[in-house]
Amino acid sequence: MKKILIITYYWPPSGGAGVQRWLKFTKYLPGFGVQPVVLTVDPAQASYPQRDESLLHEVSPQTEVHRTPTFELYNLYLRLTGKKEIPYGGFANEGKETFLQRLAKMVRGNFFIPDPRKGWNRYAFRKAAELIRKHGIDTVVTTSPPHSTQLIGLRLKRKLGVRWVADMRDPWTDIYYYRQLYHSALARKIDRNLELKVLQQADQLVVVSNDVKRIFSEKGGAAVQQKIQVIPNGYDEEDFEQEAPGGTDKFVITYTGTIAASYRLDGFLAALASLPAKLQEKTVLRFVGKIPPLILEQVRQAVPHVEIDLTGYVDHRKSVAYLLQASVQLLIIPQVKNNLGIVPGKFFEYLASGKPVLALGPKGSDLAKLIGETGCGALFEYDDSDAIAHFLREGLDGKLTGGKRETARHYSRKALTQRMSELMNSK
Repeated sequence: MKKILIITYYWPPSGGAGVQRWLKFTKYLPGFGVQPVVLTVDPAQASYPQRDESLLHEVSPQTEVHRTPTFELYNLYLRLTGKKEIPYGGFANEGKETFLQRLAKMVRGNFFIPDPRKGWNRYAFRKAAELIRKHGIDTVVTTSPPHSTQLIGLRLKRKLGVRWVADMRDPWTDIYYYRQLYHSALARKIDRNLELKVLQQADQLVVVSNDVKRIFSEKGGAAVQQKIQVIPNGYDEEDFEQEAPGGTDKFVITYTGTIAASYRLDGFLAALASLPAKLQEKTVLRFVGKIPPLILEQVRQAVPHVEIDLTGYVDHRKSVAYLLQASVQLLIIPQVKNNLGIVPGKFFEYLASGKPVLALGPKGSDLAKLIGETGCGALFEYDDSDAIAHFLREGLDGKLTGGKRETARHYSRKALTQRMSELMNSK
């Protein structure tokens, strides 16, 4: 089989949505004639925002995995701020910004370009070059964030002449929390130049949504646009073969993952509060993951008659079990610039669960189109509380469905891996 080298910072035992994409691609690629060799960071030295040891069991014994040391600049952030946790994307696990946090973000934005995990690059490059020579590998995939990983691919392309595929799960200098890093004009210029070099010099670019393709195409012009393929995230059918947990007579609205101030809840909460008290008392609002104290207080004050269930962070299998137990699944796109292309990876697991999706976000977004295509629920503008309340009443009356199963199968990890394998085998 054709061997390819996959360079990824996030790999089990890292948790969170980012690790799922290439964990699942490597699972299914051998079935399409491609043998992945994975290069990642030593987990004992890595700075993962979340860990999920259970995902180690999903790595195929046939997948060759190599780990290298790293120099973690995020350790300096922890020392400077006194925090015990690495910040999540968008700083969703951080409370009200303190002076020290602001200072740390300024240091990160102006001195650690493109990001603090670039301390891994020199170790990863050295090992990647060794593996390329050992296995005769001619195709390398770098996946980000962290976008510093793309600079490893850039250097390998220049030094060894390999074919380089840059898989970019998120925008780079247009990511919604970019302005929170207080870049100077010089730092922004340096970062944008690095971004443009990656866009121009990669042989192939892969993104997860059409609007992210638009963002990168506008930066690089027609030459870049022509080499971008959209291969979205998806769901693994095998993850949903577990039995659903025991039923409940409650109406359970489930939200999984992180949440921050930009994930506007006020319209949804107003809709929930407008329901008759007896319906509110029948409802459970479940947060699977971390919720900042200020947002939790907002929720409790807005809907005091609704039961709030906080599970904390759970492993992936347990997260899927909560989806299977849900009556309705809540999904929120942050209200930020360039949010039309944000399609959270969890959407596809929501889709696979067969439970209706209540999404909040901009009309005309890639997510709105996917929901319309699959018929799995509805997307509402953040303030459309009347329409949201109507949707909730429909759910409480048992009138909602989870979408078109045949359409949903287009987003299975196996189907998407076939598309990725065609890209790997193309010239």
